[in-house]
Amino acid sequence: MQQLKQRWGITSNFQILIIFFVFSITGSASLYVSRPFIAFLGIRTDTMHPVLYWILFVLISFISYQILLLIFGWIFGQYNFFWNKMVKKMLIRMRILKT
Repeated sequence: MQQLKQRWGITSNFQILIIFFVFSITGSASLYVSRPFIAFLGIRTDTMHPVLYWILFVLISFISYQILLLIFGWIFGQYNFFWNKMVKKMLIRMRILKT
Protein backbone atom coordinates (compact mmCIF):
# COMPACT_ATOMS: atom_id res chain seq x y z
CA MET A 1 0.00 0.00 0.00
CA GLN A 2 2.86 2.35 0.82
CA GLN A 3 4.38 1.89 -2.65
CA LEU A 4 1.09 2.74 -4.30
CA LYS A 5 0.72 5.84 -2.16
CA GLN A 6 4.24 6.88 -3.10
CA ARG A 7 3.70 6.20 -6.80
CA TRP A 8 0.48 8.19 -6.91
CA GLY A 9 1.67 10.94 -4.57
CA ILE A 10 -1.03 10.26 -2.01
CA THR A 11 -0.59 11.17 1.63
CA SER A 12 -3.38 9.39 3.49
CA ASN A 13 -5.10 6.03 3.59
CA PHE A 14 -8.45 7.81 3.44
CA GLN A 15 -7.53 9.37 0.11
CA ILE A 16 -6.61 5.99 -1.36
CA LEU A 17 -9.91 4.59 -0.09
CA ILE A 18 -11.79 7.36 -1.90
CA ILE A 19 -9.80 6.71 -5.08
CA PHE A 20 -10.60 2.99 -4.99
CA PHE A 21 -14.26 3.81 -4.38
CA VAL A 22 -14.31 6.15 -7.39
CA PHE A 23 -12.72 3.45 -9.57
CA SER A 24 -15.31 0.92 -8.48
CA ILE A 25 -18.40 3.03 -9.07
CA THR A 26 -17.05 4.40 -12.36
CA GLY A 27 -16.68 0.95 -13.88
CA SER A 28 -20.28 0.01 -13.15
CA ALA A 29 -21.63 3.43 -14.09
CA SER A 30 -19.86 3.47 -17.45
CA LEU A 31 -21.64 0.27 -18.50
CA TYR A 32 -24.91 1.59 -17.10
CA VAL A 33 -24.55 4.71 -19.26
CA SER A 34 -23.11 3.02 -22.36
CA ARG A 35 -25.83 0.45 -22.92
CA PRO A 36 -28.73 2.93 -23.32
CA PHE A 37 -26.51 5.22 -25.42
CA ILE A 38 -25.66 2.36 -27.78
CA ALA A 39 -29.34 1.42 -28.00
CA PHE A 40 -30.21 5.07 -28.74
CA LEU A 41 -27.71 5.08 -31.62
CA GLY A 42 -29.34 1.93 -32.99
CA ILE A 43 -26.23 -0.19 -32.59
CA ARG A 44 -27.40 -3.79 -32.23
CA THR A 45 -25.97 -7.21 -32.95
CA ASP A 46 -28.84 -8.08 -35.28
CA THR A 47 -28.18 -5.05 -37.51
CA MET A 48 -24.39 -5.34 -37.79
CA HIS A 49 -21.57 -7.81 -37.50
CA PRO A 50 -21.03 -8.88 -33.86
CA VAL A 51 -17.31 -8.03 -33.99
CA LEU A 52 -18.09 -4.48 -35.12
CA TYR A 53 -20.77 -4.22 -32.43
CA TRP A 54 -18.31 -5.20 -29.68
CA ILE A 55 -15.62 -2.86 -30.99
CA LEU A 56 -18.10 0.03 -30.88
CA PHE A 57 -19.38 -1.06 -27.47
CA VAL A 58 -15.87 -1.14 -25.99
CA LEU A 59 -14.99 2.21 -27.58
CA ILE A 60 -18.12 3.93 -26.28
CA SER A 61 -17.69 2.33 -22.85
CA PHE A 62 -14.07 3.47 -22.72
CA ILE A 63 -14.99 7.06 -23.54
CA SER A 64 -17.82 7.11 -21.01
CA TYR A 65 -15.47 5.61 -18.39
CA GLN A 66 -12.97 8.44 -18.82
CA ILE A 67 -15.67 11.11 -18.60
CA LEU A 68 -17.32 9.51 -15.57
CA LEU A 69 -13.95 9.07 -13.88
CA LEU A 70 -13.49 12.83 -13.96
CA ILE A 71 -17.08 13.50 -12.86
CA PHE A 72 -16.94 11.10 -9.90
CA GLY A 73 -13.43 12.28 -9.08
CA TRP A 74 -14.75 15.83 -8.92
CA ILE A 75 -17.73 14.81 -6.76
CA PHE A 76 -15.44 13.09 -4.25
CA GLY A 77 -12.80 15.84 -4.29
CA GLN A 78 -10.17 13.93 -6.26
CA TYR A 79 -10.50 15.64 -9.66
CA ASN A 80 -6.85 16.74 -9.80
CA PHE A 81 -5.64 13.22 -9.06
CA PHE A 82 -7.77 11.61 -11.77
CA TRP A 83 -7.03 14.30 -14.33
CA ASN A 84 -3.26 14.39 -13.79
CA LYS A 85 -2.55 10.73 -12.96
CA MET A 86 -5.08 8.88 -15.09
CA VAL A 87 -6.99 10.70 -17.83
CA LYS A 88 -4.32 13.19 -18.92
CA LYS A 89 -1.63 10.47 -19.09
CA MET A 90 -3.92 8.26 -21.15
CA LEU A 91 -4.72 11.09 -23.58
CA ILE A 92 -1.01 11.87 -23.97
CA ARG A 93 -0.21 8.21 -24.65
CA MET A 94 -2.94 8.10 -27.29
CA ARG A 95 -1.49 11.30 -28.77
CA ILE A 96 -4.80 13.11 -28.40
CA LEU A 97 -3.33 15.62 -25.95
CA LYS A 98 0.11 17.15 -26.16
CA THR A 99 2.33 17.73 -23.15
